Amino acid sequence: MQLDRAQTAHVAWLARLSLTDAELERFAGQLSSILTHIQRLGELDVADIAPTAMASESDRNVTRPDEPRPASPREEILANAADVEEGSVRVRAILEETA
Repeated sequence: MQLDRAQTAHVAWLARLSLTDAELERFAGQLSSILTHIQRLGELDVADIAPTAMASESDRNVTRPDEPRPASPREEILANAADVEEGSVRVRAILEETA
């Protein structure tokens, strides 16, 4: 599968990446290579392979217990926000597509 420059630019826009013309050309080739590989993987016959939830049969799935703890202070959270309005994090509306 070969991606052209416009398709690569659209993927970059969806990922909110700002790419130069040189990067668009380079990434178009790289993404095309990845998609070709994935397409070839999709052609494999896996009918006789049992589905697995995990690639490893290990029983060492380490997780911490879920315990309630105090929230971070509001001032600390707002200090890391790109934009703050009236004591809340302000985000850009995502109601329509524009390229």
